[in-house]
Amino acid sequence: MKALLAFARAVDRVNEMIGKIFAWAILAAILVSAGNAVVRKTFNVSSNAWLELQWYLFGAAFLLAAAYTLKQNEHIRVDIVYGMWSRRTQHWIDLFGHVFFLMPFVLLMIYYFWPYFLLSYRNGETSSSAGGLLIWPAKSLLLIGFVMLGLQGISEIIKKIGVMRGLIEDPNPFVSAHEAAELEGQAIAEDIRK
Repeated sequence: MKALLAFARAVDRVNEMIGKIFAWAILAAILVSAGNAVVRKTFNVSSNAWLELQWYLFGAAFLLAAAYTLKQNEHIRVDIVYGMWSRRTQHWIDLFGHVFFLMPFVLLMIYYFWPYFLLSYRNGETSSSAGGLLIWPAKSLLLIGFVMLGLQGISEIIKKIGVMRGLIEDPNPFVSAHEAAELEGQAIAEDIRK
């Protein structure tokens, strides 16, 4: 289990780095968009390449930050229902969701995106728009994004098992509504005693 936890920490570090780097792609997309608008309005000149570049930058931020979002435990869930359960039950729900929903979906996407990207790369596919960019780099982002999400999914599964077995601390403590009420009651009782 130590080797698996070390693997999970390595995946976490890589996705943390990728997530923080590609968060800047949003700013780059905004600057490209603004620059393109200024040039178009000022000089009446435009290029499809600039439009496609901003799409690529936004897509890169979204696709490559998905694994980082999962690592940070910021993905979408129904917290109202999730928060009613004990933390142990929440771990079981997360583990079940990762194993039976996230991983099959990610593996299916990798299975379909690999030939999709490969065909585009081999053909040197370019945009059908005049002056557009190469298409295969954008398609590679789809594949890379799902590979990184899959690796982060494996990392999360390993960490959930480690937490449930008491081998590591919970990296994303989530306090249920019931536990929050108990903690608040204990704090009030402590204040009264003082």
